[in-house]
Amino acid sequence: MANAEITVERVDELLSELAERLTALEAWYELVVVGGSALLALGIVSRATRDVGVVAFDDGAGLTPADPLPEALERARDLVARDLVVAPDWLNGAASDIARFGLPEGFMSRVETRRYGDSLVVHFAGRLDLIHFKLHAFIDRSDIHGRHGSDLRALDPTSEELLAAGRWTMTHDSSSGYREMLENGLTYLGVDSAALDA
Repeated sequence: MANAEITVERVDELLSELAERLTALEAWYELVVVGGSALLALGIVSRATRDVGVVAFDDGAGLTPADPLPEALERARDLVARDLVVAPDWLNGAASDIARFGLPEGFMSRVETRRYGDSLVVHFAGRLDLIHFKLHAFIDRSDIHGRHGSDLRALDPTSEELLAAGRWTMTHDSSSGYREMLENGLTYLGVDSAALDA
């Protein structure tokens, strides 16, 4: 049975194995990774995660949203899943809408980059950008006591960082209903939501 838990050590093991499979397939990629695996890579949380969430990839032609994953990357992922007994979708592009709607300004200047062999470069989202993504998930899913709320607390954002993140989330959802949820969420987090318009 596939192991759904991915620890910080497991992230590096899986990505190193992925690089080996890509080399064998004569393929090369840069990946932009967010979510729990990025939090693990930055040492912000220690809890295991379910997957490695890719928002975009670059095969030499510039950043492209990662859903669907390119064929060679998907093939390499499947080989790793088979050989290391992990879930088939341990690497996926489910979060790639973030890239479609627009990453926070300056995103690539804040990533933590790691190289795995000669065929794989992984850019893990930086702390400020993870605050943006986690605030959006926290508000969108009303996840006060769940994983996103816990991760947001672990990131220990300042009021200014939460306001910047809140403004960015409104570029993804400009509805009045979302604005109301965002204001309520920021108030819960101890931030003056009136400053969103400052």
